[in-house]
Amino acid sequence: MKVLMINGSPRQTGNTSIALKQLAEHLEKHGIESEIVWIGNKPVRGCVACRTCKENPGACVFDDDVCNRISTRMNDADALVIGSPVYYGQPNGALLAIVQRMFSSNGAAFHGKPAAAVAVCRRGGATAAFQALNMPFQMMNMPVVTSQYWNIVYGREPGQATLDVEGMQTMRTLANNMAALLEATGGKPMPGTDEPWEPMHFIR
Repeated sequence: MKVLMINGSPRQTGNTSIALKQLAEHLEKHGIESEIVWIGNKPVRGCVACRTCKENPGACVFDDDVCNRISTRMNDADALVIGSPVYYGQPNGALLAIVQRMFSSNGAAFHGKPAAAVAVCRRGGATAAFQALNMPFQMMNMPVVTSQYWNIVYGREPGQATLDVEGMQTMRTLANNMAALLEATGGKPMPGTDEPWEPMHFIR
């Protein structure tokens, strides 16, 4: 089985990378492969609600950034982890744009697969960013994998995340729980509903 991890920091080897690598190392002890992909630091488009992907699902119509290259990797993965630094109490905006476009354009690759978010923070705002990262998972019927605490790691300067003893332990516990869920399900996604979707809004 394989877990796709997305490093949503513009710094490829910063504290977000350290947190995800700690997680990857302990998944490997369970015999679970992982791949860490970096969103890079080049411009990323936001979703423009063109709905082209609803007519031709599988990829975003804008193919001039990393979105589709990351999204297609989920086709062969059994679970997802998204890591982000905290900016103004929120995840990195470029990462959010990628997540929204991936889930909208290639949702079938994500639907029902276990997922977890990791927020990396200097001081405050981590819980708000962590919650924002988790929200899309539930819309995609993705079981949210828990740990011993919220998946938060602290550190400002590159490398300081290793000094967050509890944060590193939280990553290891997350790896154990992710492995246990994948082993229990055999890597099969959650079935979800067999009922037709009944969308509605509250404007009458």
